[in-house]
Amino acid sequence: MYLEAVLKSSSRHAKPAGLILQYGTAGFRTKAEDLDHVMYRMGLLAVLRSKKTQSAIGVVVTASHNPEEDNGVKLVDPMGEMLAQAWEVYATLLANAEEHELQSVVTDIIQQESINMQEEAFVAIGRDTRPSSETLSQAVIDGVTALEATYHDHGLVTTPQLHYIICCRNTGGRYGETTVVGYYKKLSRAFKELSKQAHGCSDDHKCLNVDGANGIGALKLREMEQYLQSALSVRLYNDGSKGKLNEVCGADYVKVQQKPPEGIEMEAGERCCSFDGDADRIVYYYNDCAGRFHLLDGDKIATLISTFIKELLVKVNLNLQMAVVQTAYANGSSTRYLEETMKVPVYCTKTGVKHLHHKAQEFDIGVYFEANGHGTVLFSKTADEQIRQLAREEASDERRKAAQMLQNTIDLINQTVGDAISDMLVIEAILSLKGLTVQQWDAIYTDLPNRQLKVKVADRKVIETTDAERRTVKPPGLQEKIDGLVKKYSQSRAFVRPSGTEDVVRVYAEADTQENADALAHDVSLAVFHMAGGVGDEPKPLK
Repeated sequence: MYLEAVLKSSSRHAKPAGLILQYGTAGFRTKAEDLDHVMYRMGLLAVLRSKKTQSAIGVVVTASHNPEEDNGVKLVDPMGEMLAQAWEVYATLLANAEEHELQSVVTDIIQQESINMQEEAFVAIGRDTRPSSETLSQAVIDGVTALEATYHDHGLVTTPQLHYIICCRNTGGRYGETTVVGYYKKLSRAFKELSKQAHGCSDDHKCLNVDGANGIGALKLREMEQYLQSALSVRLYNDGSKGKLNEVCGADYVKVQQKPPEGIEMEAGERCCSFDGDADRIVYYYNDCAGRFHLLDGDKIATLISTFIKELLVKVNLNLQMAVVQTAYANGSSTRYLEETMKVPVYCTKTGVKHLHHKAQEFDIGVYFEANGHGTVLFSKTADEQIRQLAREEASDERRKAAQMLQNTIDLINQTVGDAISDMLVIEAILSLKGLTVQQWDAIYTDLPNRQLKVKVADRKVIETTDAERRTVKPPGLQEKIDGLVKKYSQSRAFVRPSGTEDVVRVYAEADTQENADALAHDVSLAVFHMAGGVGDEPKPLK
């Protein structure tokens, strides 16, 4: 009976002929006009996932740092994490099924997962500020109601806020209050408690320039200001009142272009940060007195946070294992600093947040950040309980104070997913507590100069990698060629990996000087072009 309703409603959300999409780390993402059928079907899938897990499931309508005309959708699993990998396959099958195949695909999922269709289901829905998001959210709702499930439309929320809400709901409120206001209260309370322990912080230190990417993050940060009160002063730019989402602004623009966003006023030495379109990434930056731009990306953020936590762990003297998880894109200087100076173990995973998140779960405290600014800190149940117990005990003043600071840090961090607002507050609290300017933070270690390029190829699948994408196994001879090129330059390394979305091969190189990093990147690009079926003109040297 329910399948008849599914098919009837589906006719209002017809699939464009020949359109094929792939669910990946970013969910589905393409031009907004091609997504109506996908949204409807992800509403169906969210209901099936909810029935299977007997938990609330989230659906976020967003395309993150993509241009405003794009859109996308991600599903959120019960603990606020990303959709289980096995269900990514179902998402792809469902999105690409022709109308006459839809019934059999839905039936197959139900049978393969042994789903009891009499089970209750609940779906929480949120969206970003794109003009297309409201209509596409309605398509998700149509999918949910076609299977007679219950839903709550949270409307405009950041992606991390919906992840947080799902975790709160499925833990019976133990993680926090199941509302956006609950999110504001929890984070602002922890931030104020943590910041109280900073001494001699000038008013000037408290002010931060924030580029909201003309997106949802700006809207929600503005709402949160009343809860932060005077604990943090923010000057908000690119707040959505003018200018297009992510256009010459936002974290991705700043990271890729290595320059400030348009629409922001920067005095020398002022702390600035940029969110991306759905506020799950953040990067910091400043201009020095000579007008030179300095970027503090995910590597710098991971180093600051992990150093702070490591110092507190030494004081509390608890037997907790901490590690930092990076990808091959992490700057070599950050890895060396963490391993050699801070004595923190560092692990490398494949690119993609889900890979870092899973690895970080293996430790009592796992810090993970991609260089693009997406990351968070995970605390195991054991670590959480031991820290909170010590914070309550009549331990020595120093131990108890360090435990209380760790407890507030736990409450300030959104452990479900990378969260620009949460990460910003953690960074601001640490800088205040340690009395660091943004220049002093930047000077903790010096990044090796690096360069990223991409090479168009006929088929990216000819490139196969191993060792967390740091070495190639196919085509034969390519890795040996890269090894030989790397030996020509000092403090150098390079790797290549196929893009997850287009027929290009991504090239990364770093070396002792920018000139050498550029030359190595070009050399490796030429090797890829000639050995992996390059398309078009041969890569030209960088000027």
